[in-house]
Amino acid sequence: MNEIIIPVKEPPGTLAAVSESLARARINIEFIEARVVGESGIIVLRVDRYDAALRILRDAGYRAVTEDALVLDLENRPGALAEVARRLADARIGIRSLRIVERAGERSLVALVADDPDAARRILEAERVGGGGGGT
Repeated sequence: MNEIIIPVKEPPGTLAAVSESLARARINIEFIEARVVGESGIIVLRVDRYDAALRILRDAGYRAVTEDALVLDLENRPGALAEVARRLADARIGIRSLRIVERAGERSLVALVADDPDAARRILEAERVGGGGGGT
């Protein structure tokens, strides 16, 4: 499922502004996850009108990114990302793209796009934001 990922530099009020922008366009939010990491945050959305929502958010100045991405909540320590990559490699799942969306303190939020998203979700369920998360 396509998700819209919005990195947020100043979290207070952003969730209200994002949801109001979508409501004005009569776009229904089907899933939302918001998380603050340090002084920044991330909002992950699934909506009923994906293309329209992405356009509205980008027009409003948000750096909304998209793909069928998994958002992972990992420990901010050497080797945490290597462990995720190894688990996927051992399952013969390729990583198409990966970006560290935010790092703060002991946690890192990582957006990962795999060539087999469903299999990657099953393997990484414990690390997914909104999927049982909590890190490795």
